[in-house]
Amino acid sequence: QDTFTQGSVQQTITRVSQELNCSATSLRVAEHLDRHDELRLLRQEFLIPKISDLPPSDLSLVDGSEDCIYFAGNSLGLQPKNAKKYIEEELEKWATIGVHGHLKGSRPWAWAEDTLEELMAKIVGAKPEEVVLMNGLTVNLHLLMLSFYKPSPKRYKILLEDKAFPSDHYAIESQIRLRGLDVTDSMLIIKPRQGEDTIRTEDIVSVIEREGDAIALVMLSGVQYYTGQLFNMEAITSAGHAKNTNKIRIVCFIQYVNSGAGGLAGAYIHEKHAHSVKPTLMGWWGHNLKTRFLMNNEMELQPGVKGFRLSNQPFLLVCPLQASLEIFNRTSMKDLRRKSVLLTGYLEYLIRHYYTKDPSAPDKPSVHIITPSDPQQRGCQLSLCFSCPIRTVFQELEKRGVACDMREPNVLRVAPVPLYNSFTDVHRFITALGSALSASGAK
Repeated sequence: QDTFTQGSVQQTITRVSQELNCSATSLRVAEHLDRHDELRLLRQEFLIPKISDLPPSDLSLVDGSEDCIYFAGNSLGLQPKNAKKYIEEELEKWATIGVHGHLKGSRPWAWAEDTLEELMAKIVGAKPEEVVLMNGLTVNLHLLMLSFYKPSPKRYKILLEDKAFPSDHYAIESQIRLRGLDVTDSMLIIKPRQGEDTIRTEDIVSVIEREGDAIALVMLSGVQYYTGQLFNMEAITSAGHAKNTNKIRIVCFIQYVNSGAGGLAGAYIHEKHAHSVKPTLMGWWGHNLKTRFLMNNEMELQPGVKGFRLSNQPFLLVCPLQASLEIFNRTSMKDLRRKSVLLTGYLEYLIRHYYTKDPSAPDKPSVHIITPSDPQQRGCQLSLCFSCPIRTVFQELEKRGVACDMREPNVLRVAPVPLYNSFTDVHRFITALGSALSASGAK
């Protein structure tokens, strides 16, 4: 574990290369880091696609029998091996006992998601009663905004970042229109400074301090999907509280928490709001479980975020989420973050080593990382821009068994995930990137 905790990323890489008596860019460094990675066995709990199985792979360029380089966990996490088993168990239960499945088995459908909320609470650092698993991300955004966005004639604006994820942006737009307000006047969009790629924390705080009396709600993503910037939530929340603005938190699980496309999402409401904030829309599943089945149509609302549930969750969606959360429960966010800082830092180190723009070689393909270099201001993801046509680079990477994603207009997002990616994956990616850039630059 000392390998992962002593000094900065660069110091760690330099120290390891000196111990091994090899170049800092040698594959031996990656293999050493993998051997000393206490989380390395978690990779075995996931299904890693083979290069030959990925549709864009060109088997004349790469060995199709190798695992692909999966750096798309920020878009869709890999499938936990137990997901299929758990789904098949529930299908079998449905087939054999029918309606009795609501109350029987290891995950009774009537409260299947309840058993996972304690595992989820550990991940987000909350109490079980402060989190809920339900719906999809945008549905939860709407449910919470209906209760937390309470515009008045003087306080009616919603603060969000430029290039917010489209679903977030549209949800905000529609909530503003629902209240009969003007969208342009009510959306307070903060942008990076001229010539900069990411938004400075002090600029967000400054806007809240300056406009706070008119801001009804602050809604920022934890990690900005396009740039990979991790927002300083503590500083932003403190500034918002000073101006009595509301802030909401929604969790999407299809990415790093590996619940599958269209998987269950989560929501969080602090316990201090348990009895003061009520859901605007109610459903049967917001009723106290102990009296839910009395069917007397007299709502006994669960306190806090549990009262925001509308109906029972699809049991087939509970299964992959359970499979993933059980893997998370074998480690801690602290250990995952420790590995992640080194893993993404290693990727950044190699990209900067090989592909920093060289004024003396203007024709050499170069890579510009728009994600902050400070580990405290980013998560796993690095967002890359290129000196040559990005779509060509992306296609050449895909031919070589790399799974990542391109986001318009000109960013390639790569995300080594600490649960299942290795340092060798990073080194292989750099090799593939070199080949892709060479092929792209020649066109």
